Parts: sequence; structure tokens; C-alpha cells
Amino acid sequence: MTLCKTAHTLQIRSTPPPPPLRPRPIPSYSTAKATVKIKSMATERTVAVSSPSPRTTTWSSGFDTRVSLVLALASQASSQSQRLLFDLANETAKYVFPKRFEPRNLEEALMTVPDLETIKFKVLRRGDQYEIREVEPYFVAETVMPGKTGFDFYGASQSFNILAEYLFGKNTEVEKMEMTTPVLTSKTQSDGEKMEMTTPVITNKMEDQDKWKMSFVMPSKYGPNLPLPKDRSVRIKEVPRQVVAVTAFPGFVTDDEVKQRDLKLRDALENDVQFRVKEGASVEVAQYNPPFTLPFKRRNEIALEVERREE
Repeated sequence: MTLCKTAHTLQIRSTPPPPPLRPRPIPSYSTAKATVKIKSMATERTVAVSSPSPRTTTWSSGFDTRVSLVLALASQASSQSQRLLFDLANETAKYVFPKRFEPRNLEEALMTVPDLETIKFKVLRRGDQYEIREVEPYFVAETVMPGKTGFDFYGASQSFNILAEYLFGKNTEVEKMEMTTPVLTSKTQSDGEKMEMTTPVITNKMEDQDKWKMSFVMPSKYGPNLPLPKDRSVRIKEVPRQVVAVTAFPGFVTDDEVKQRDLKLRDALENDVQFRVKEGASVEVAQYNPPFTLPFKRRNEIALEVERREE
């Protein structure tokens, strides 16, 4: 509807509505083609839901595998971290919460040793100055120490490292195991797998060559089936059952200390009515503690092989 103003006359004229829009005819071929396309798309869509195409299946399977692998690795890493932390805490506890031998006096009461495997023995008799032990057989890994003294820092460190390498993997089995105590340093006549370190470490003096030897006690679970060392300077030897007289002392071991305590123990055994020093016996020193142990808490032992006196 429009407004017209002519000769001062207002007229209202109706405007006819526009013609209705007619839908455009779609050619039959186009309609058919579109229908086919729609049907084809519907078919593809249906197939995609119910049965993925090989390409989709491969991609999905590969993705799922990678996700599973990542989750498995993360879980394994977490498990390994927890296991490492547990092992570290367990090893630390062996030194933080050590064990003690039955003390004969106040001095020995202050001494501690790590809670590690050690040589098995039975106390036959205890006295004020020493005790008599029956020691079970055990195996050692030993090496000759450089120099003419058994307790200088350089020689002891070098020998210790050689034996530690054998103990912790420089052997035919390459297997790591727990530490044991003590380290043995002894005067005696001369004659690989990572494993538990035992105590004591033994140092022996080879009388025919005027050399000292250091020994690591081997874990008892191996028995004679020890791996062979890769270092030719390391030798495996079985120590037979023996009876020994033992006295303990604190502090750091020196050559002078060993000489004095060796003589003192021999003098004390001169008055023993049951046991005497075995002919040819040489002193053996057992050190139970790591270097960071306070001197008054350290336990060292002097031992001499003895035998019963003839009645």
C-alpha cells in the first residue's frame, strides 16, 4: 500500500502483493546424482561407525599402542624409582642402625658394625683380654698390596678398589650384590658377577715375599661357585675351619697399632692353659666399618690362629 498526494487529495492505492516464489526445478540427473551421493555418504558414515576402514583401524591401533607403551613405561619408571629409593633406604639403614657384638667392656660397648653379612663363628670362651672363636669355613677374594706396609692410605685404597671392582661386577658373571663385612688384612704364609660385600676385609702379609694381602670375605650363598675375576691380580681362596684368639680395638688401624696389639695378644696367650698360638701363625686384622665412621665407634679386631695345648 502506498500514499499518493494529488491536487490536495489524499488517495490510498493498494499495491498488489509480489508473485509467490516458485521452487527451482532440480534436474532429474542432478537429483539422482545428489541422492546417490547422499546415500554413498550415509553408507560411508555407517561403515565408519560399525566397521572402520583399514586405514582408520591402523592409525587407531598404532595410537592405542603408543599410549599403552607410554603408560607402561611411566608405570615401570615409577616402580623402578620406588625400588631404587627402597634399596637406598635399606642400605642406608644398615649403617645408620648398626649392630653390636657382645661387649667385654665399655670400650667395646661403643663399637658398632654395619648390619651386613659377616663371617660365621661360635664363641668358645670369653676372657678379659680376648675371646676364643671357632670360625666356620669361608671364601675370600684376595690381592697383593703394594708397598711393605699393610695400612698406608695409598696401598690400602688401591687394593680395596681392585677387590671392589671384582665384587661389584668385574668378573665372569657381572652380577651386583649386597655388601658384607669385614675387610681382612692379615700376615700369612703365601702358599667376577657383582656380589654382596662381606666383612671383614682381611689383609695378610706374605712372608716369603714380604708383601701384604687384602681380602674380601665372599657372600656365603655362593659357596665354591664363585665367578672368576677378570683381573689376574685377584685370587679366590677357601679359608678352612679354624680356632682363633681375637681382641677388639677402636680407632683407625696403623702398622704400629697392629704390632703392639699382636705382641700383647701373644703375651696373654702364653698364660692360657687351654690354647696356644699355632706355630707359624701370623696376625690378621679385621676392619668392619666404612671410612666415615667416627673413630670411637669403629670396630677392628686382631686375630691369631690357636690350637689346644697337649694334655
